[in-house]
Amino acid sequence: MSVIDKLTGKNNQEKDTHAVASIPERLKKNEKAIIITGDNVEDIEFFYPYYRLTEEGYTVDVVTPEGGKFEGKHGLGLKSSKPIKDVRPSDYVLLYLPGGKAPAELRKNAAVLNFVKEFAKSGKPIAAICHGPQILVSADLIKGKQLAAWPEVGKEIEKAGGIFVDEALVIDGQFITGRMPGDLHRHLYGVLQYLQGNISNTSRDKRKSSAA
Repeated sequence: MSVIDKLTGKNNQEKDTHAVASIPERLKKNEKAIIITGDNVEDIEFFYPYYRLTEEGYTVDVVTPEGGKFEGKHGLGLKSSKPIKDVRPSDYVLLYLPGGKAPAELRKNAAVLNFVKEFAKSGKPIAAICHGPQILVSADLIKGKQLAAWPEVGKEIEKAGGIFVDEALVIDGQFITGRMPGDLHRHLYGVLQYLQGNISNTSRDKRKSSAA
């Protein structure tokens, strides 16, 4: 490779600079989280939990309906993801559903909905933010549940029998939800507290949530 090629990265165009680095064994938790997403995800709502969970030692599998490359609303993304057909709910301790425009398509995908429904049966935590709860609505999982979401999604939640709460972090049973990108720091705090066993999966207390 010439000096010019090294400087310009001409032969490194396939390198995925957004993929997380491998986790050192001394930090690895030997537990896996799964993020289900797709094209037009809100970039920060994918990357914040993707990096944050990895920072905490969790292996994070990124899954899309068909696998391969996906791109967020603002141009970021990854060049590699697993297809939904290749993953099993039993392999993961957390399901995370970021927002943006991706959920509008994911909620139409039978394989995605089947995975989410099967994961929900385990009682393990499901985190969703912004438009992410639309997938939970379509999976018919939210009746009687309190959820935060992008305000315009609130009507969908209530129509489906859920209770919309306009707060940054809402935890009801296994569901951990937030409204928008600005809530990510509070949302991930709640997710990690849940995973660390500091919040009971039988709790239903929006009063401990924090409005932005």
